[in-house]
Amino acid sequence: MGTSEKGKCSFSPEVTEEFLKKQYGIVGGHSAVQVCGWTKRIMREKGACYKQKFYGADCASCAQMSPAAAWCSQNCIFCWRPMEWMDFRQMEEKDVDSPEEIIHETVAAKRKLISGLGGADDIDERLFRRVLEAFPAHWAISLSGEPTLYPRLPELILLLKKNPEVKTVFLVTNGQEPEMLLRLKREEALPTQLYISVDAAEPETFGRVNVPVYSEGWERLNRTLEMVADFPCRRVLRFTVIKGVNDLEGMLPLYGKMFENSGADFIEVKAYMHLGYSRKRLDAENMPSHDYVKELCGKLLEFLPKYSFEDEDEKSRIVLLKNKDSKYKNIIKSVEG
Repeated sequence: MGTSEKGKCSFSPEVTEEFLKKQYGIVGGHSAVQVCGWTKRIMREKGACYKQKFYGADCASCAQMSPAAAWCSQNCIFCWRPMEWMDFRQMEEKDVDSPEEIIHETVAAKRKLISGLGGADDIDERLFRRVLEAFPAHWAISLSGEPTLYPRLPELILLLKKNPEVKTVFLVTNGQEPEMLLRLKREEALPTQLYISVDAAEPETFGRVNVPVYSEGWERLNRTLEMVADFPCRRVLRFTVIKGVNDLEGMLPLYGKMFENSGADFIEVKAYMHLGYSRKRLDAENMPSHDYVKELCGKLLEFLPKYSFEDEDEKSRIVLLKNKDSKYKNIIKSVEG
């Protein structure tokens, strides 16, 4: 990726070709959308994403997208996406597509991708038609890259939240851009749910697992965790467990301190999955079973007096912990405001 002759941020031809091979929909110069495997499964009545089970997010009508699909400030070894393609440089506002363009083209690209499911014998035709014709009700701003690098992110989220057809907006970040998160708060553009990835409990493991671009990456993450303690939205920490790498017992008290101090409403403890490009960096033995994740959570809860077990999803090898003092229930539709 790079900058085009017109100065716009844009994917390189090589990255565009690879994204298309992997069934991404290219959106403008630097965004992308993909139809998640769970969306395909629910249309075949084979189960839904854990985010629907945990939070009530509409799995069928999900737009999984990123406004910075090939730009990232970390090179996480467990990422199944191709971090080897990622670029890191600040995306200048004058060089990026507008939020209106991104939203419009994301919807069009998603419809084109999902239209390919039509006519299959095992597809729920009624659900397929609803999803194909309706504006996506759930937006998961994650997919690939680091979305907080997109300089017009507050505008993007505000436009989505003002759309009456949009029920939920989730944003996933690695916490390396605390100033952007502050902007979201100041501009009243916080998502329905803010995810922060926390995959290490001390600087050495953080450097080895997350491979940050910033020399002060550890400090940036901790600043984010301190800062979001009073954010008026649902806050979730996501801990991806890499067996034998970032889950050693001596690390658990450190995780406990970080998680408690953040005051996050929920903590997702999820198994690393040995998929995609991560197979070049990690071994299958690094992928824990669901039972392993549950056992680890039991040990972790000894250092988390404010948290308790809330739910689990064995198919995704994930356990949900909840802050006992949180005002939020796990199902979003049951929360007023």
